[in-house]
Amino acid sequence: MSDEPIMAEAPPTLEINPPLINSSNPWATTLEDLRALYACPSTGAVTTRTSLTKGFGHDPAKHRYVFFDPATHSPSLHPDSVHASPTQNASLNSLGYSPLALEKYLGFIRTISDEQPTPSSKWFIVSVTGTPEEVADSYKLIAAAKLTVDFPLAMEVNLSCPNIPNKPPPAYSRDALVQYLEKLQNTIDLHHELPRIPFGLKTPPYTHSTEYQELISALESSAESSVGGVTPVSFLTATNTLGSCLVISDILEISAATFALPGYGIGGMAGAPLHPLALGNVATLRRMLDEDERSGKLGHIRIIGIGGVLDVAGYHRMRKVGAAIVGVGTGLGLKGVGIFGEIETALGGQW
Repeated sequence: MSDEPIMAEAPPTLEINPPLINSSNPWATTLEDLRALYACPSTGAVTTRTSLTKGFGHDPAKHRYVFFDPATHSPSLHPDSVHASPTQNASLNSLGYSPLALEKYLGFIRTISDEQPTPSSKWFIVSVTGTPEEVADSYKLIAAAKLTVDFPLAMEVNLSCPNIPNKPPPAYSRDALVQYLEKLQNTIDLHHELPRIPFGLKTPPYTHSTEYQELISALESSAESSVGGVTPVSFLTATNTLGSCLVISDILEISAATFALPGYGIGGMAGAPLHPLALGNVATLRRMLDEDERSGKLGHIRIIGIGGVLDVAGYHRMRKVGAAIVGVGTGLGLKGVGIFGEIETALGGQW
């Protein structure tokens, strides 16, 4: 028996080129959405809308989104981007998760794989959520699907949706995060017959130092309990939408509480007004991951920077603060798949 120490082994790396992708959002729901995103030559991966193993109970009367002007709070008259003005560069949504179950998305991915004339290096990042047990089951399903498609797969665990009643986002709690990470590590250890795929966590927009520390502490705990002392997490997606936001559609009728979204009007905000907070999250997380005392066990984690990237300037800002990959959400809803080509053209090939 060897007395040599076990060398730290980092999990699979998310090698995405070009480093521009879509975020998990309502414009990545259907097969047609995913086909269009996959056909775009300006992105290195496609992220699916977040799904559950059994689907989500979508109610169109409750679960909606709207574009709005962050200066005047004027909402678009219709959620379709063709009705939004150039200044309506923010979004508010009361959506939950996709009404389509995970197996449906894996079927979409197999269909797109079968349609490709040759194997491709473009990734699919399959966004999932659920209980720790359901997320572990999702990992097994996605890893098994890797054996049947001709391109790389990764799993994003969305633990940060602000729109689920009575279910606070687990990404704010160290103990909750540890439960997910332990379950995933156990699943990986028990299923050596499956290919190892990268997985990451989608985080909420943190606003206080203690919130960051909850995440970092959970990651360090997962590193300490793994063979080799390295967390199994490959990436972080920062950030999700900012919850508890409200847009009033007509200030002249404020006494009538004319909200842009159904019910009390509360939803998660994204787009231009989220951008400074998202930049701060990416910069802070990158710094904390790279600090000397933890870089050996957390420094390999890559960050997908998401939040208010609407053009090449937003892309540059995200890269400068530490995002290895940049995601677009509201911008995709506003401009369609063409936004990625606009960013690539403006970059002039200098990713």
